[in-house]
Amino acid sequence: MANVLRVPKLDLPAVLNQQNPQIDLRLEAYEVSTRNFIKAVSNYTQRAVTEITNRKNNFSGEKKKITEKTQQVEAETNQCKLKEIELIAVLDKEQEEKKESEASVATFRRQLASIKEKCASLDAEIELHRRNVTNLMRERKREESILNAHASRTHPEVAACEDRLKCAIEGIDKDKILVRFSHIDPDDRKAEFTFVLDVSSRAYKVPTTTPYLPILPLLLDELNASRDIYAFMRRMRQAFCELVEQGR
Repeated sequence: MANVLRVPKLDLPAVLNQQNPQIDLRLEAYEVSTRNFIKAVSNYTQRAVTEITNRKNNFSGEKKKITEKTQQVEAETNQCKLKEIELIAVLDKEQEEKKESEASVATFRRQLASIKEKCASLDAEIELHRRNVTNLMRERKREESILNAHASRTHPEVAACEDRLKCAIEGIDKDKILVRFSHIDPDDRKAEFTFVLDVSSRAYKVPTTTPYLPILPLLLDELNASRDIYAFMRRMRQAFCELVEQGR
């Protein structure tokens, strides 16, 4: 029996709490598994049909030989009545061969019935996979609807945060967030102060800041202790403001 693709349990709250929610549906692995299964079923069916055909041809050949022998015996019987006892023995032998042939036919019929039963089982498995695919597609649409609804609710909050902090937030690379602040330098309101937040592991990191902040290690320690990214963003903006004031 083919292995059934099992989808791991989805922890939806954990996904929604991520900065950039993503769900790995493993469609490629599922498609590869389905193609392999269909190919295996096709190969198995082809081999079964070939085996049945070969056995049928062998049986026809054996039956033809028996017929030829019977005709030969009848000709010899008409030509020589004196060999009747010998011919009876030959006929008995032919009857035995006939029984063996009938036994072979019965065996072939049982094998054919077994093959049909296996085909029926495979059809049931295919139908089960089809139902599973339908259920997975339905679940995927439901999850997409939930994600879209969540995105529509969180978008105004992100926009309000960006407007209040005078910053822009965007995802870059994998599991990294670029935050750009403006309106910090009174002499140049358009000047940008930026940092990149790496959220790929439990311990948050800031690989780059522009300009460099001497108190960044302290701010990172506070972030990893509190897990409050929004508070960290406010502290980063405050630190940039203090850096500008110190440089004036």
